[in-house]
Amino acid sequence: MPHQRPLLGLCPIGKFVFSNEDAVRFKTLLQQKLTCWGIPFVDLEGVLEDGLVKDQSHVDHVVKHFRDAGVDCLFTPHCNFGTEGAVGMIGHKLGVPVLLWGPRDEAPLADGSRLRDSLCGMFASSKVLRKLKVPFTYIENCRIDDPALAQGIDTFIRATHVADALRSGIRIGHIGQRIDFFWTTIINESELLDRFNVEVLPLDMVDFINGVRSRAQDNAGAYRDELSRLRETIIIEGFEDEDAMLNVLAARDQMLMLAEENALDGLAVQEFTSLVDALGGYCCYSESCVGNSVPIGFESDIHGAISNVLLARAALGTTPPYLADLTIRHPDNDNGILLWHCGAPTDLCHPDDTIRIGRHWILPSPLSGMTHFKMKDGPITAARFDGEHGDYLLAVGEGKAIEGPETLNNYLWMEVNNWPHWEKTFMQGPFIHHTGMIHGRLAHVLREACKYIPGLTFLDLDA
Repeated sequence: MPHQRPLLGLCPIGKFVFSNEDAVRFKTLLQQKLTCWGIPFVDLEGVLEDGLVKDQSHVDHVVKHFRDAGVDCLFTPHCNFGTEGAVGMIGHKLGVPVLLWGPRDEAPLADGSRLRDSLCGMFASSKVLRKLKVPFTYIENCRIDDPALAQGIDTFIRATHVADALRSGIRIGHIGQRIDFFWTTIINESELLDRFNVEVLPLDMVDFINGVRSRAQDNAGAYRDELSRLRETIIIEGFEDEDAMLNVLAARDQMLMLAEENALDGLAVQEFTSLVDALGGYCCYSESCVGNSVPIGFESDIHGAISNVLLARAALGTTPPYLADLTIRHPDNDNGILLWHCGAPTDLCHPDDTIRIGRHWILPSPLSGMTHFKMKDGPITAARFDGEHGDYLLAVGEGKAIEGPETLNNYLWMEVNNWPHWEKTFMQGPFIHHTGMIHGRLAHVLREACKYIPGLTFLDLDA
């Protein structure tokens, strides 16, 4: 589901030198642009004369105003020059991501004078920001109608939304416990909480199963009606008893209820075998439905759930992420890899394919409930949050969907620029075979976000 965009603090910068009239003109143009682009913002109108920071004495008034408004990030456009000390101190005291930009200066006037020196002012302000250890994003000095400005602000807003997940905190609900033989998903919960404000909320498996059974029993009629409608659009096979499929639908609603009641940003699910045995079927279709709106980490992969939360935020919730296995190389393309697993969001089904619910093709189980469909084409961003021994990385790379052999469960073949490099990077750690993926090109957003997440290092898989 679409995410609420971060609230931007518009902090126009001027100076007593150069043209105040020209500075006000650019401030007004920016207000109009932000409104047109649908970016929520708070400015300094009514707080400072002309709504511009022009002096060091303005710092405390501006900081209080933006704090009271609850801004998530700060935009400091240098509208005629720059008051560098004020820029540095406002950024330092607010402690939110900072965006630096100024309009490209026109040619000098006929008499040789200039209305502004925005580029020169930004050189000074960037030095002060670095001196005060304030991380910032910079958009190249360009004209206000140049695509670079719109693209740069969009990247900054998305990066802020990603960084806020690990700055302000996220909650991952963990249904069950770690699968005993999956040592790769052992994590340090205390370290995640202390360093990245990630809270893992234990959700008891027995309580979850009892809740599902009660829900299925209480709403049996509605679920049977839904199941009848589902059979008109998807293929459902392998269930000897219809009640097991009712449990699958109830498990979906139980997960959604837990996510809403506990204000969860994501879920991690143990999946097998207790859940499967108790409900008489795999709950992969449950996860496929939930994953359209709530990021999920399969097989108790907490770091995988975090990866998916970050990807969903980078996309501003416009398309769902999916935790895929890196499985086999493409038989003919040396840079191709199979992204595969089960429980992919139904929204990702390829338009030419049909969702099928059937049996597990690897495990020797007579039970049904596994989802099978090819995922849609398009550009892809893969990302894996992981760490060990106190070092945390976010590995990110981009690729595109390509044609490849048909297989079972949920899958697509992805081509990247240099798969052997990706393979060695994942193999040498601290990563596992799970990676978050999302449709779209968002590596630049995640790279920028890492500037604002202390203790998290960006690792470029495409370097």
